[in-house]
Amino acid sequence: MAMAAKSHARRQTSPTNEPLYVRWLLVIVGLLFMALFIVLPVVAVFSEALRQGIGVYFQSLMQPDALSAIRLTLLVAVIAVPLNVVFGVAASWAIAKFEFKGKAFLTTLIDLPFSVSPVISGLVYVLLFGSGSVLGPWLRSYNIEILFAVPGIVLATIFVTFPFVARELIPLMQDQGSGDEEAALSLGASGWQTFWRVTLPNIKWGLLYGVLLCNARAMGEFGAVAVVSGKIRGQTTTMPLQVEMFYNEYQSTAAFALASLLALLALVTLVLKTALEWRFGDELAATGRGH
Repeated sequence: MAMAAKSHARRQTSPTNEPLYVRWLLVIVGLLFMALFIVLPVVAVFSEALRQGIGVYFQSLMQPDALSAIRLTLLVAVIAVPLNVVFGVAASWAIAKFEFKGKAFLTTLIDLPFSVSPVISGLVYVLLFGSGSVLGPWLRSYNIEILFAVPGIVLATIFVTFPFVARELIPLMQDQGSGDEEAALSLGASGWQTFWRVTLPNIKWGLLYGVLLCNARAMGEFGAVAVVSGKIRGQTTTMPLQVEMFYNEYQSTAAFALASLLALLALVTLVLKTALEWRFGDELAATGRGH
C-alpha cells in the first residue's frame, strides 16, 4: 500500500500531469508567440507585396534586376547544396562509423559556422582572395575572379550552410551503428555496394531533411554574400541583397514582392517537410530507432 501511495504521488507531481488551466495557458502563450513573431510578419510581407494588385506584383518580379537576382540565387543553391551533401555524408560517415585522431576537432569545425557571424566568414574570403592578399595577385594574373563574382558567392554560401546536412546525419548514423554495414561486407559486398544499398537507404530521410534546411539557408543567406559579392546590380545580387537594394531605393512594392517569393520558398520547404513526415511517419520512426 505504501509503495502504491508513493507511485500515485509521483504521478501527481509529474510535469505531464499539470492542471488543465496550466496546459491551456502554455498553449495560448506558445500560439501568441508564434502569431506575433512568425505569422504576422509573413502576413505583412504578402499584404505589402500585393497592396497595389496582382498585376503590379508580377510586374515587380519581372524587372531585369529581380530576374537576375532570382537566377543567381537558384544557381548558387544548385551548386552549393550538392557540394554540401557530398561533404555532409562523407563527414558524417567518418565521424559516426570510425575512430581516428582529430575526430573531435573535425566535429568542432563542422559547428564553426554556427558560432561565427556570416559577415566574419565573408571577410575571411576577402582576406584570402582580395587584391592585397597572397593569392590575389596570382589569381588576377590568370584572370580568375573570386570576389565580386559568382565563385565568391558560392564559397561564402557553402561555408555558412555546410553544417546542416552533417548535423542531421551524424546523430542518426551514430544511433544506427555499423552493424548493417559490417553484415553487408561479411556477405561479400564492396564498399560502394554497401554505401548505395545499405548506408544510403538507412539515412535517406535525415539526408532529405538536411538538404531542405541547407537549401533554405542557401537561398536566404545575406551577411556573407553581401561582403563578397560587391552588390553589383544585375550581376552579383542575390534575392536577399536585391530586396535590400529595392527597399533602399524606395521601391517598396518590388522589395516586398521579392521578399514574398523568399517567404514562399520557405513555406514550401516547411510544407514539404511536414508532408513527408505525415506520409512516411512510420518509416521515419523506424529509421530513427536505428532498426
